[in-house]
Order: sequence, then C-alpha cells, then structure tokens
Amino acid sequence: MHPEPERRRGGFRTRTAALLALTLTASLLVLPGAAQALPDPGTATDTAVVPPSAGAVQTVEDYEDGVPPEVLLFASSEPERPEVGTVASDDRPGAGGDNDAFSVRYDIDGWGGFTHNFIAPDGHQDWRAYDGFSFWVKGDGSGRQVQFEIKDGGEHGEASELWESFFIDDSTGWKQIRTVFPDFVWRTSYQPADGPKDKELQLDRMWGFAVNLPQGTGELHFDQVELFTNVATVADFEAPQPQLNPPAGQPGVITFSGDDSRIPELSYVDASRDGTPADNQALAVAVDTTTSWAGFAHNLSFDTEPQDWSSFGGFRFWYFSSLTVPPAAPGAGRRIDVEIKDGGTDVDHSELWITSFTEDWVGWHLVELPFSQFTYRTDYQPIGGINQELDLDQMWGYAMQPRSGYADTFRIDDVEVYGVPQVGPTVRVDADPAVSLLDEGESTTVTVRLTNTDDAPLDNEVTLRYATGAGSATAGEDYEPVEGEFVFPAGTASGTTRQITVQTLSDEQAETAETIPLTLTGSGLAVPEDPPNIVLNAHGLPYLDASRPVDERVADLLGRMSVEEKVGQMTQAERNALDSPNDLATWRLGSLLSGGGSTPTPNTPESWADMVDGYQTRTLQTRLQIPLLYGVDAVHGHSNVQGTTIFPHNIGLGAARDPELIERVGHITAEETRATGPQWSFAPCACVARDDRWGRTYEAYGEDPALVIANETVIDGLQGRELANRKDADRVLASVKHYAGDGGTEYQPGNGGYPIDQGVVVMSREEFDRIHLEPYIPSVREHNAGTIMPSYSSVDFTDDGVGNPVKMHAHKELLTDVLKQEIGFDGFLISDYAAIDQIPGDYDSDVGISINAGLDMIMVPNEYQRFEETLLGEIEAGNIPMSRIDDAVSRILTQKFHLGLFEQPFTDRTHLADVGSPEHRAVAREAAAKSQVLLRNTHQVLPLATTGKLYVAGGNADDIGAQSGGWTITWQGGNGDITPGTSILDGIQQVAPDAEVTYSADASAPLDGHDRAVVVVGEQPYAEGMGDVGNNGFTMTLSDAEKDTVARVCSAVDNCVVLVVSGRPLVLDDALAPADAVVASWLPGTEGAGVADVLFGERPFTGQLPVSWPRSLDQEPINVGDADYDPLYPYGWGLRTDPTRDRLHELRAELAEIEQDGWTRAAVKLLDRSLRDGSSWHEDGSVRDERRVITKLTVISTLLALSSRDNAAQQELLVSTLRDVAQAAIVREGVTAPSATRTSTLTADAEHALLTGKPIAATWKLAAAWRIATG
Repeated sequence: MHPEPERRRGGFRTRTAALLALTLTASLLVLPGAAQALPDPGTATDTAVVPPSAGAVQTVEDYEDGVPPEVLLFASSEPERPEVGTVASDDRPGAGGDNDAFSVRYDIDGWGGFTHNFIAPDGHQDWRAYDGFSFWVKGDGSGRQVQFEIKDGGEHGEASELWESFFIDDSTGWKQIRTVFPDFVWRTSYQPADGPKDKELQLDRMWGFAVNLPQGTGELHFDQVELFTNVATVADFEAPQPQLNPPAGQPGVITFSGDDSRIPELSYVDASRDGTPADNQALAVAVDTTTSWAGFAHNLSFDTEPQDWSSFGGFRFWYFSSLTVPPAAPGAGRRIDVEIKDGGTDVDHSELWITSFTEDWVGWHLVELPFSQFTYRTDYQPIGGINQELDLDQMWGYAMQPRSGYADTFRIDDVEVYGVPQVGPTVRVDADPAVSLLDEGESTTVTVRLTNTDDAPLDNEVTLRYATGAGSATAGEDYEPVEGEFVFPAGTASGTTRQITVQTLSDEQAETAETIPLTLTGSGLAVPEDPPNIVLNAHGLPYLDASRPVDERVADLLGRMSVEEKVGQMTQAERNALDSPNDLATWRLGSLLSGGGSTPTPNTPESWADMVDGYQTRTLQTRLQIPLLYGVDAVHGHSNVQGTTIFPHNIGLGAARDPELIERVGHITAEETRATGPQWSFAPCACVARDDRWGRTYEAYGEDPALVIANETVIDGLQGRELANRKDADRVLASVKHYAGDGGTEYQPGNGGYPIDQGVVVMSREEFDRIHLEPYIPSVREHNAGTIMPSYSSVDFTDDGVGNPVKMHAHKELLTDVLKQEIGFDGFLISDYAAIDQIPGDYDSDVGISINAGLDMIMVPNEYQRFEETLLGEIEAGNIPMSRIDDAVSRILTQKFHLGLFEQPFTDRTHLADVGSPEHRAVAREAAAKSQVLLRNTHQVLPLATTGKLYVAGGNADDIGAQSGGWTITWQGGNGDITPGTSILDGIQQVAPDAEVTYSADASAPLDGHDRAVVVVGEQPYAEGMGDVGNNGFTMTLSDAEKDTVARVCSAVDNCVVLVVSGRPLVLDDALAPADAVVASWLPGTEGAGVADVLFGERPFTGQLPVSWPRSLDQEPINVGDADYDPLYPYGWGLRTDPTRDRLHELRAELAEIEQDGWTRAAVKLLDRSLRDGSSWHEDGSVRDERRVITKLTVISTLLALSSRDNAAQQELLVSTLRDVAQAAIVREGVTAPSATRTSTLTADAEHALLTGKPIAATWKLAAAWRIATG
C-alpha cells in the first residue's frame, strides 16, 4: 500500500475456479480417501492452490438412526425401485468405529433414485448461512455419471424447483462431493408441474435433496450429508509464522511509512478469543499516521507461486480494536484501508486493489470484505497497472493502512478467503445505444443483443420483455408507448439481436429535456443494470441560443438551476470512482477527470474519444443537459495516451528559450487532447522551482519567475489567443497551476509527509509576491487563463511571525481578494486532487472553508456523493452564502459556453488522424534539440562526426520511459517502450547511419578501437513528492554503477560525451571528470532523434540552464539573485556550437526589416563595421579579439535600447553573442573562487535582466564577467 489517497474504481473479473488440492473444485469437489490426492489440472504450474480450512458445517443427515423416514424411492417401474438400508462404514475418512452409512442397490434400465424431503414439524430449511452442499459417497468404480439435486421454493418437496449437479462413480473408495450453490444448474429435463419456475435458487426455502441413479447395476453408499462454508486460510500467524521485515525479495510481513521516525512496529502476541486456544497467536501492528501514511503489507510470495483465490467470494480477517469505548454512532470510527495485490511478475510488479472498513467496535470483530468491494487504485500502481481487472487466480498478498490521525496498536488474526464467487446468469442482454438523444419527432431503434457464456447457443428458451417506462416524458404526448417480448428458443445463437423502435412526438413547446426509460425484464438472463434511456433534448430555451451573449446565456441557465444542480456543477469525480456511468446524471456531475494512468482499454486515441463521448452521453440525460467538462493532465503532450506526441518536460522547454516554440507545443498538445475527447488540460505549471530537491522540479520552466512568464505563451497554444478560439477542434481549456508557491516550500525531511512537495512556503509577503505570485499576473491579464489550480502547499508569511501556515486551498485573501479581485481572474478555480481533505478540521469544515475561500470546483475525486451531500448541508446550514455558489457556478458555465460544449458536446474527431503524426513529432524533435544544454565541451569534441566507431553506453540510452519521465502514460511513468517513440540510441543510429555503433548498457562490451563514445546516465521516472530527494531512495547523484560506467568508458575512449537525462540538476562531483563533454539532456520526451541532432551537428546547441546547477547537495536551495551564489554552472549557462558571427549576420538581417529611427541606424552602422573588422573574427566565425567585440556589441545594445522601435528579439540575439564571449573566457581561464562567484552572479543576473526587459544591464553584466575572467 502506498501513501496517496485512495482513488478510483475499476473493472472486476473472476476467473473459472480452479481445483484446490484435496478440497474443492469450482463446480464439484471430489475428495478421495486420505491416502490419495487429486491433481490440479486447472491451475498454472506457478500458481499455488490455497489449502482449505474447516469452515462452519451443518449436518443435514448422518444416517446414524437408520434409513430416514423422509426418504422416498422412485423408479420407472416397480422392479427397478432401488433397495436401501444402512451399513457399517467405519472405513470412511473421519468416521467413528460405529459409523453407519446409507446404502443403495440399483438395477435400472429406465430411471430411478431416491429423494429426501424435509417435512413437518421443521418444514423447509434456511441454508443462507452456508456456501454449498456436500456428502460422502462410496461407489463400485462403474465409471457412470450420477445426478444429484437440491430443491427450493414452492410449498413442499414435490412442488419445488430442482437444481442439479453430477459426479462420476470412478472409484471403489470413499470420496467427498462438495458443490457450491452457484454451481448448481436449473434442471431442464424435468421440473414438478406444481413447482415454481423462477429459476432463482432461494436458499431460505430449501425442501431437500435427491439422487437420480444411472442405468445399469451397482451399489452406492452415502454418508454425512452437510452444508458447508467455503473458507481457506491465508494466514493464521501460528508456527511457522511469516517473517517480520524479511530481507528484500523474500515473502513476509513488511512495514511502510512516509515518516522515518514513525515506522510501524510488528510483533506476534498471545491473543485468544472465543473459539481459539489460550496460546493463539495474532499479528500486532503499532501504527502512527498522525504525521504521515503508514501501515503493513503481507507478501505471501515474492516472485513464485501466487495464490489462487478465484473459488472464493471475499477476503476476511479478525481485527482487534484497541478502542476502549465504541464511537457514538456506527460508521463514525476510524477508517482502515485494505489492499490486495494481483497479477504481474512478482509482488513488486503487481496490481493494487483497495477498499476500507470503519473500526467502530471494541475488541475482536470479524471483518468481511467481498471482492466486489475492492476497487482499482489509479493514484498509484507499482508499474502503472496491468489490465485493471482483478485476477483472483494470481494473488500476491494484502496490506492494511489506517488513515490519517491513527496512533494506536491493532491486531489481526485468521486471515481467510471465504464465500463463493458471485455468479449471475450465463445469458445476458445488452442494449445499444444505452442512451438515445433525440429531438422531438425523431425515432430511435434500440438493438438488444443476447449473448451466452463462451458464445455457445442457448441451452434453454429465454424470454425478454420490454416496455417504455415511467420517466419525465408523458406517454401519448411526448412519445408513442411500446411494449412486447422477444422469445429466444433453445439453440438460439449467441449474438442474436432484436430491435425496439420508439417514436417521439413534437409539441413545439420550449422545454427542458425529458426521459423515456426502456425497461427490460426476463427470467434466466441478466439485463443491463442501467436500463436504456431515451432523452428528448431540451430546446427553445434562451441559454441554448448560441447567438446570445455568453453572460446572458449564463444568467438564464443559472436561474433555472436547483441548488442540487448547482452543487453538481461544482463537483469533479475521477472516472474510475463512478459507481455507475449513470451517476453522471444522477448526481448531476459537472466534470470528470482521468488521473495519471486512468485510461481506457485499449489505451488508444480512438478509445479515448469513445470513452469521453460515452460519459458525455450519460451526462446529457439531465433535464438541463449541461455538458460534461473532461480534464486530463496533458502536461508535456497528451501524455496519458499511448501513441501521442510526448514533448520534453517543462524544465527542458525552459532551457530552449523559445516562446514561439512553446506556443506551438501547447497548440499540438491541445489538438491531440481535444481530438481524443478531453476539452481541458491541467496545464501549464507556472511554478517557480526554487529547490531542486523537489520532485516536481521538471514541471517548472525554471527558477526565475521571468523565465516562467516568458514561457506562458503555452497558454495561447492551448486555448488560442482569442476567446472565440476555445471552441475550436484544436484548442482546450488551460489550467495554470499551482497557485501559488508550490515551488518554494521548505525542505523538511521527517515531517511526516513528502520531504518538500506539498509543504510550507516560509518567506515575507514581498518575496512571495515577487517570486511566486508574479507569473499569475500575465497568465490572467495577457493570456486570459480559463482556470487556475491552487497548490497543495501552505504559506507562512514571516511578516507576522512564523508558525501560522495556511493551506492555499483555504486562503481566501490570496484566492479571492488577490487573484479574483486585484488581478482580475474571471475564470474558475479548480482544486487539486483531494486537496481540500488536507485542510485542518473535519470534512464539513474542509468543504465550507474551501468554497468560501474562493474555490469554484472541487476535484473530489472519489466520494462525490459525500461531497455533494456535505456541500448541500453547508448551504442549508447557512455556512456558505448562495451568492458564493452562484458565482462559482457562473464561472464554470461561462467556460463551458466559451468551449462551445452546448453546441458540440461530443468529440470533434477532425484531427484524430494527426495524433502522434510525423509533423507533430517533428516539432517535438525540434523541442528536444533546443532543450539540450551543453555544459562542457573540452577540445570542442562536439559536434561528433557521423562516421567511425561510436560506443554508446548507459541504461538511459535506450529507454523511452526514462527519457520521458513521470506523467507519461501513468502517473509515475515507467521504464522501457511504454509508448511509441525514438530512444536516444535509436536517434543516434538514425542521424548517423554511417557510424558503426556498439551499444552496451553497462559498458561490458569491449571498448577497444572506438573513436568516440556517448554515455547516457541520469534518473529513473518519478512524479510529485514520490520523487522528492530523500523519498523512495531518490537522490541528486548518479548511482555507483553509472559512475563506474562513465569511468570505464571515458578512460578508454577519447572524445567521450556524457548525457545527463534527468528532471533536475544532478550533483556531478568528480564522477564526470573524465568526460570531454557534458550535456544536460533533461527529459526530452519520445523524440530522441532531437538529442542526436545536436550531438552530430544537425542543429547547434543553443539551450541555456533554466536553473542553477549546484556543486553539492548542501548548496540547495540555490537560485539566481542569492547573496551567496557559487554554483557549478550558473543560471543561463549554455555553450553554443553555432558561430557567434553568424548570429550577428542574422541580427543585421532582422534589423533591416525593422522601421529604423536614428538610434537603430547608428546601431546598424556600428554592427556593419564590426562584421567587416577582420581583426575581430576568425575565419570560422568565432571571436578573435574578444575585447573589441565586447566593446562594440555593448555599444550596439545601448543604441538599440535608446530606440523607440520594438527590438526585444534583436536584443536577445545580441546578448547571446556577448554570452558566448563571456562563457568562453570563463572556460578558457579556468576561473576559480572567489572570481567564479562573481562571474556566476554576473552571468546569472544578466539572464534575469534580459528576461525582465533590461538588455543594457544584461550586456554590461556579461562584459563585467568577461573582464573578471580575463583579469
């Protein structure tokens, strides 16, 4: 189990039950005598059968008193009537010395047998407390099939309903027959004329059992007819006890915690209870979740023999609560999460399913959790999930975790699987479409499809009845009612369809939507849980008129809404949390999201579009038909979907220093996202990353708010530059996040949560506004962001002393007074995932505080029913004014109108074929190339030649998952070919096809004879606080293995280049000393050829550091503007491989295109002289006389600054040439402290000055850095 909140529901599947050795089969268990053992043909060789335990048993008949008087004999003729009696049977396993059995001798040509009917005074029996029916039988090995049956319903045993099963008389010894009730089959060959025919096994009204003997001559003995409970022990904690905290890779009980100071304690203790011996052992777990998540996991196996639980219906255990008094009300106690693990190659690569229970008792209590209650966890999966189906035939273990605020010791004992799988009818009917949306006067045809298990023809006749039911539409006025039935005779092919047509009527009145449910009923078949529904679309109302102004449409719609409908619009649920798709309409949900890794199957663009449209259809069953807004974390491309274009993460885009490119990235992301259904991206991140230990550093464009602001052109790419663009098929609603300060939290390991993510920002209000609030001003005023997401973090302003942190989700001053009123944000605020739950207080206050603070929509994401009920309660109690609700809903509706959802609620698939297209990937390749930052280039080893022998090493060289990072396909990302793309190695081979490439991930292949080498090292994927330094083993250093690889390769091959693939700077210390060139590759995405482009000179290196690169970890946090600033590489650093003079020629050409004034003409004149000055330049365009060039370029910059013309782009180009000169001098002169501190400060400050519109300051600072470097 893992620390994140429980999320999302998923599919549930049981498999065909397998044999359990010596105990049961799914349909019929045959237990031989003790000396024999049955094989297990139904299970895989690597799956362990679960041994049985003695569940509760009830004797129905033991034959100790002779032949029961209730036994009746029957036969097709008198001579064939069986002979019955009792015989001694002490040879039966488990029998006593004086045991008797019931004997039956038969000689039958037709039919015959015996029946045992329950009669007065007891009458029928109630078997609901049991799972199956069993008896012992001793045959004569005839090989004949014997039928037996049980009887239910009706008025007596001969007017009941018969349910049958079979066994084979295949031995001469005793064996036990055990059949679980769901595996009895309704008898088709005969049913009593006076008996019921409902085909439902009523276990509370059982009348007896019978045996139909086979034809031929033989003798059978029967004994110990019983009812049994289906139970198997998973762990009883008796000897041999599971290991506690075993070595890695071994089974046993392990602990986990987000707080190293509060690791749970495990022990075995004496814990007797009723029905157990005095020395009974239980597992005791001491847990403290007051500061962080914590719990234990019991891994039943590590990588061999998972257990098969498919023959059972649930998971249960005895739980001892340390409470001394029960909670005041049932269900008000402490919540405990329970998780089970299935599938995959081992326990660490399994799939996680979760449920919970409430501890509301004192002492011991049996907790029973049906498997159907477990839901798929999509907030976290070890490998991002497998198939999102609970495969009970491959179970690895279980885990338990008390929720926040628990500090106590609990005990568990006798962990078992129990019950039987829930088996429904084998025949089912599906309806298509599930929802029909019609305009008045139109008709619809609903197709019903009958399917049978394994697609076999029907064994029996079934009848499906249909009728238009009672909805909000009126029969005869709004539609023509229909009813009827379809009879499907035995032998009907699976997949057979029938059609039901419903004609609607037109009354030409303006009205809201009306519904016509189509009821489907039948016996012996399963019908859809949610019946088909026909919806007459709303029409003629002002809010539906697209020609009206948006504010007028909003006002009209708001005035028609009930409080419940308004609350629904403020609710966003995760798709897997839906108990039913129809809950979208039942609870009037305004929005749905897919969290990281929450995807359809298959995970294709087409499946996404179908999924979102399906949810939209369900939503439009509401009377006002307010369309659904679907959101995803499309944070570097539409990164949830396989086959889409995955761009570099933001930190790499920040390094590219190309706002126009960033806008194109945003536009392609929007196009691919909307083409697959979602209309809303939870992007971009406007965070300012001030501490590289943060696990979300790569989501930031950099450490300088000015750099973040420069890249907010991505908002225009996502939404379009004009408000009217939002309804286009290639635009989405943006969500700027996380307001504000998420990148400025203090590093506090051991504080009970993540070491830094979601923590506390401690600084003055002035510093907070200047660094963290600043990017949100242009995002609103210049780019008109449609939504903004607050941060999980808290702020603690030092102006009034520290120690008073306030959660951003509760900060009314910053959310409402500053953002909405002062800055002028007119979109809506969407909470982060379950973020309001972190507000101190109970859930009622969490809801009230957050809404009153200014939140408009809450990403719940799971318990949407509870949220809506709570919000309604807060409104009714007067804790939230209706004006606040109306404001929130108006903001949400406004964006839905701007997106054009009322006119086009369904996916416009115009651009679906463009998803992941070569044209889009070309832009990603360009972005990857521009994101590369050349930190070191000794002897100008880069660019590399495209011929000769090239050695490539490092695991990240051929790993699309690693080079794409977290938030790729799943929340945490993963390794390997997780989505189509080009690895860095593939890119090298593509760009340099004439090179002879040797690839060895660990450099074990021979190194001799290679001309050059590329070693690709770095981080493994992570996301959010899971990747905080100090959490989950993440550091900011290379692994020892990577250091060894670098040393081995670079010491053996001249011209050795190291690429660092990471989401943040890594401390390089001496590890990369042998390397001739070092490149910060960041997380370049799926287009690894872009990295190869700069390695081989197809494109020049142009990237600059978006963050300061520390010398050591203890320098963190280190940022531009620090008083004590001595990084290994300063903010803005980046060596280039294009000639400086070429850029000045480019500058000259651009200036010629600008309408010139006197200052511009003077600058052009001086630039011409400089370019003609042969003494300033080498023939290749590099600088010969640095002093002359610096002097002239500084003057040119000043002249341009004096001009009234817009020449910001030209100034940026000019400054880049000055940066070349300064950096070259710093590298050449080998500047050391204290001069290095001064040059680093000057070059970093120059970058900040340029981005804040101060090019003269930038040029003078770079000139000063050159002077210090050259002495």
